[in-house]
Amino acid sequence: MAKIIGIENMSAEELNHELQRGGKFVIFEYCISIILMTFKRPTDIYFIKSGEGATKKSIGFTLTSLLVGWWGIPWGPIYTIGSLITNLKGGKDVTDEVVASLSEG
Repeated sequence: MAKIIGIENMSAEELNHELQRGGKFVIFEYCISIILMTFKRPTDIYFIKSGEGATKKSIGFTLTSLLVGWWGIPWGPIYTIGSLITNLKGGKDVTDEVVASLSEG
């Protein structure tokens, strides 16, 4: 499983309480183009507490895609737009998968 950022020093009880209040696990995306190759990658998993916005956690990945993702032809613009949409919508919600994985371990 990928690294989870944002749950350091949280007990299982605190984490469950945050999840019940609307907290969620998300991944963001970023895109990098190098000459003719374009790479679209997911980030580590981030825990977003209820009432907390995802923008400050996603802004670095969004800016990376805007600066170095778009210019690889043909996939650069396509992957960059996809990454921007995902990040601006608050990331891809992977809460169900993470909770299932945590309950197994």
